[in-house]
Amino acid sequence: MTLQDTVTDGSGVTDDGGSGLKKDAQKAGARVGLTSDEIIINGGRPLRGRIEVRGAKNLAPKAMVASLLGKTPSILRNVPNVSDIRVVAGLLALHGVLITRGEDPGEWHFDPSNVEQAHHADIDAHAGSSRIPILFCGPLLHRLGEAFIPDLGGCRIGDRPIDFHLDALRRFGAVVEKLPSGISLTAPDGLTGASIELPYPSVGATEQVLLTAVLAKGQTELRNAAIEPEIIDLICILQKMGAIITVEPNRVIFIEGVDELRGYDHRAIFDRNEAASWASAALATRGDVFVGGAKQEEMMTFLNVFRKVGGDFDVHDDGIRFWHPGGELKPVTIETDVHPGFMTDWQQPLVVALTQAQGVSTIHETVYENRFGFTDALNKMGAEITVYTDGLHDEHRRVNRREFEQAAVISGPSRLTGAEIEVPDLRGGFSYLIAGLTAEGQTKVTNLGIISRGYENFIEKLRQLGADFIFES
Repeated sequence: MTLQDTVTDGSGVTDDGGSGLKKDAQKAGARVGLTSDEIIINGGRPLRGRIEVRGAKNLAPKAMVASLLGKTPSILRNVPNVSDIRVVAGLLALHGVLITRGEDPGEWHFDPSNVEQAHHADIDAHAGSSRIPILFCGPLLHRLGEAFIPDLGGCRIGDRPIDFHLDALRRFGAVVEKLPSGISLTAPDGLTGASIELPYPSVGATEQVLLTAVLAKGQTELRNAAIEPEIIDLICILQKMGAIITVEPNRVIFIEGVDELRGYDHRAIFDRNEAASWASAALATRGDVFVGGAKQEEMMTFLNVFRKVGGDFDVHDDGIRFWHPGGELKPVTIETDVHPGFMTDWQQPLVVALTQAQGVSTIHETVYENRFGFTDALNKMGAEITVYTDGLHDEHRRVNRREFEQAAVISGPSRLTGAEIEVPDLRGGFSYLIAGLTAEGQTKVTNLGIISRGYENFIEKLRQLGADFIFES
């Protein structure tokens, strides 16, 4: 099967507010066969049953980009059917990578033998709102000596400056030129290793350094690096390709540049964000959900909080069972942080469950400065959530205060009732599904395509868990 059989729509639109966001959601949904952009949920029914999670959205696209570095083909297994995968596949195809599908579900093959430069307009059109194109820079500079980045989009949850990426690329020797259509990069003298310290342990910037340093001349020292499980999985992929990467204590990574890399054969790490989302749905709806493919080690921080709230779980070899054991849920105080802290992607789905807890919960969001916008719709449904845009002082804080942090105070339990709500971003969108499932009456959720960016076959999974809804497919 060729790329043409797998990518249904490669066009993209800019995130220009209401109409642009809706068009973007429709494009994302179309890429994975989501034919309708709204769902009507009849709430009040506990979710029960088993669903499976596949490879992480936060790893698989980056592993696909890494295939550009190899001289021989690569095989990536356990790839999720989410729209971001189709975007990256299209961008790779524009650059001459031959992509085919394996016989096993979720198996993709990448042959980078004929990598070539793509037209700027094609890159811009195909990238849409994805931020992945910036990670093409290092590999393309090694392969072609030039790269291009279009204007970048993504979820509107806060500022994600690309300065960390561009500064790192400059340290390697890249020449950066800003154009009306985007950013052009060249490496007239090739790329050489550098000593880099990130001002914040950014996942994206860490990935950028890794993908660039492995073929740069000499050694690269990266300080204040991100160490998320998806980062470690990317390092495992690069090591399989022939890279020499040492992860030291205190967020220090050393990369010794090599002359060439080969392809890889790798099974992507499971999506811990999706697993936590279904766990939160089980808790909020007083349900019982077995998440096949979930692993304990990568979710230990979430599991601790889940238990503190009053949820229960059992760890099995093939997944984790999450359920509401009865009784009242308990309030908690959470501080989001980089790994091994509580992930920012976990807090939005969990907020819905916390609206059902007896007492006052507080969430300090220290990663993104604009991630509580989704709570307005929850308040419309009957929740009592107050957002403090300047954060809150707490003498028991473990994570240091950050300049743009916010806090949300959730008072419960609240009786949620159905409403019409529009998905604002990926994790907030799944939270709306949970809220609709929890609420009394009927909830209409629109702009569903955004959810397809990170949740594979979520409509079918809702059916598997016995949710009561209307979706015109």
